[in-house]
Amino acid sequence: MKPRITVITLGVDDLEKSLAFYRDGLGFPTEGIVGKEFEHGAVAFFDLQSGLKLALWPRGDIAHDANIPQGAHSATECTIGHNVNSKAEVDAVMEQAKKAGARILKPAGETFWGGYAGYFQDPDDHVWEVAWNPDIQIAE
Repeated sequence: MKPRITVITLGVDDLEKSLAFYRDGLGFPTEGIVGKEFEHGAVAFFDLQSGLKLALWPRGDIAHDANIPQGAHSATECTIGHNVNSKAEVDAVMEQAKKAGARILKPAGETFWGGYAGYFQDPDDHVWEVAWNPDIQIAE
């Protein structure tokens, strides 16, 4: 298997609410919800960088498609990292997320590893870290 990730799918409880958070609140580009004509098919895709997509799909539909029971979710299952090029950009993204309805878990601040970062949760409790790492330059 080649290490090639093309889609990150987040299970959500309310597809419309999550779509609004990512599209209207965070400004992620999307064509909106597609696949409504199929049972268990409604999904929203967002174009990220370099061909990577973020998908939002109802948790129950993921369970159905994967043939597994839907269990309780945990915010500590994984995190999504969003790296930026400055402390000010961390602050700006954290403020944008807050205005979009995110719950701030940890306000942005200095890190033990020499960077600057904060954490927020989206409406479905997915944890995002917004970070500036002085050793990483993000191409715009």
